[in-house]
Amino acid sequence: MKKRYFLTLATTAIVSLGLSNCTKKTATTAEGGKRKVVIGFICKSLTNDVFQAAQTGAKAAAKELGAKYNVDVEVEIRTPNDEDATKQAEAVEALVRRGVDGIAISCSEANTVTPSIDKAVSKGVAVMCFDSDAPNSKRFAFYGTEDKSCGARTIDELAKAMGEKGTVAILAGNQSAPNLQNRVAGAKAALAKYPNMKLNDPGVFYHAETPEKAAEAVGTAQNANPGIQGWAFIGGWPLFTADALKWAPGSIKVVSVDGLPAQLGYLKSGHVEVLLAQDSYGWGTKSVEILLEKILNNKVPAELKVVDPLTRVSKENVDEFSKNWEKWLAK
Repeated sequence: MKKRYFLTLATTAIVSLGLSNCTKKTATTAEGGKRKVVIGFICKSLTNDVFQAAQTGAKAAAKELGAKYNVDVEVEIRTPNDEDATKQAEAVEALVRRGVDGIAISCSEANTVTPSIDKAVSKGVAVMCFDSDAPNSKRFAFYGTEDKSCGARTIDELAKAMGEKGTVAILAGNQSAPNLQNRVAGAKAALAKYPNMKLNDPGVFYHAETPEKAAEAVGTAQNANPGIQGWAFIGGWPLFTADALKWAPGSIKVVSVDGLPAQLGYLKSGHVEVLLAQDSYGWGTKSVEILLEKILNNKVPAELKVVDPLTRVSKENVDEFSKNWEKWLAK
């Protein structure tokens, strides 16, 4: 009986060791002998133009950096059609089952996706966030805007345009998104510096992050609150569609985050004073680069948060800035 008992223990140990080893990722090889690296890429929604740019950047980086690192890089897009943190969490888990090496995600709602991120990391998948973070998760890095300073800068630019006086409102997107919560906080804090400016009551307007819903939110708010003299768009959602601002150019001042091609016409027409462009294309290129360094060389950024500096776009430099998009999106 004792002999059987020890044999059972030995067998259990061998099985346990085998199961433990199953959680460790092994490198796969593509045709031609190169190592194949698969990266999952999850944005908030396919209906938001900034994420179309990010996905284009990720695919471009896969081609360019694959040659640099002598690997075959595949980017698998798993972005939900519309914002849905639960679907993002499901996408993370599906990518882990698929056997990806790394995942980059912009979180619609941090608490919902954090358990899935942590589970992926426990199985050997490198996970980072871009644009919108999950700060309490086990992700190893974040790339994107410093959100509180972004919100503050939006108000500072609006104050210049309004002569530091008047009533303003904030267009704020998804109320659950942690990056947007921080931008609103930064905008409100900056507003306190201008004694002759005040936030309308109500002053912060949330909405689904589609161009149509955003434009509808602005129009409805302005009609209900005609005293609003300036808008701080902490995301550029309404400017991704035509004829979103139903007032004469310059009669209501607007400063907006983002600088995508669709927005530049509003700048040229005078409906918008300043755009603060995020590196939405770079969300893709930089994320793929950071993940490849982690996966192939086990190197992580010196700082956990890699800050994407905003680019100020105005009438003076809009033509020059627009050339970036001709290159980035091959238009």
